[in-house]
Amino acid sequence: MIRAVASTLSRPALAALGGFAAVSVAHLVAQLAGADGAANVSQWFLMPLLALVLLLAAPAPRPRLVTLTLIALGFSWLGDSAPDLTGGDAAFLVMIGFFLLAQLAYIAAFWPYRGAVRRSVVLGYGVVVAGLVAACAAGAGALLVPALIYGICLGTMAALSTGLGVVAAVGGALFLVSDSMIALGAFADWFDPPASGFLIMSTYIAGQLLLTVGVLAAARAPRQPHPAATSSAAR
Repeated sequence: MIRAVASTLSRPALAALGGFAAVSVAHLVAQLAGADGAANVSQWFLMPLLALVLLLAAPAPRPRLVTLTLIALGFSWLGDSAPDLTGGDAAFLVMIGFFLLAQLAYIAAFWPYRGAVRRSVVLGYGVVVAGLVAACAAGAGALLVPALIYGICLGTMAALSTGLGVVAAVGGALFLVSDSMIALGAFADWFDPPASGFLIMSTYIAGQLLLTVGVLAAARAPRQPHPAATSSAAR
């Protein structure tokens, strides 16, 4: 699907996608090299370039799905960049706050597709979020309730993304994996994988890209009526 979507992009959209790919590679190389300054600066440009791809490639008139996804990418950009203006615990809280708003925007965007989400998926993500919160509970302290709220929203977004198709579903899952590593790194003393910054950012970048591709594919596809609407019409 990624190749199919890319083949339909205009030259400006392809240029924006190329810029996103180049900055992504530069950022991940900086993560592996331990070049924190280069990693921070390159991270500022990731979501704006991805949002530009979506903006240039989306059909006109712009669907609600695309508009809300652009808002989600905007809040994600603030989550990526705003913490650099603060420090310590405040930076972490600022990041979580903006990414919570991004998750809420994604939930609103994907909500009309909830009829295609399987109950087993919802149950599975519920178990994952419960396990994540349990793993973080001992070290979260006063942040346990905010972590729980964010975890529920993150799991809801990931579950709803499956309603858009396989590509978006994988994107939602990778986003959850990325944020789970951040939470475990912050609250679980036993979690300290090598190259954690690279792992977090590679799954984050891939997740956001796949969500955007899935949104583009869904926005271009003919919408099917929601099952509830169909049954109401029949009655």
